[in-house]
Amino acid sequence: QVRLVESGGGSVQAGGSLRLSCVASIYPRWSRLGWFRQAPGNEREGVATLFSDGSTWYADSVKGRFTISKDNENILYLQMNNLKPEDTAMYYCAARITRYGDYYWGQGTQVTVSS
Repeated sequence: QVRLVESGGGSVQAGGSLRLSCVASIYPRWSRLGWFRQAPGNEREGVATLFSDGSTWYADSVKGRFTISKDNENILYLQMNNLKPEDTAMYYCAARITRYGDYYWGQGTQVTVSS
């Protein structure tokens, strides 16, 4: 059974930093792990992805500011620096076990950035 539990959200001022964590109870093998976000009135969007080969992908809006990583204990991180008000959203951890399978989702953690 796949279970994802996020933590680390909060309220910060613009320019500040937060680190999100996601404890991922997943199979030994996985295809990709990622962070998504959804702001009120907007669709959910991809923020950062870590592929099983170690490569990464970032949305243009967060390149150079956010970093996705994973430790050996199956904890996925999203380091967010130089936060902007437009980064305010609910952030979700997600896992895809197979290359074309569905995503599994966490419950989300709220990030609020004030100007």
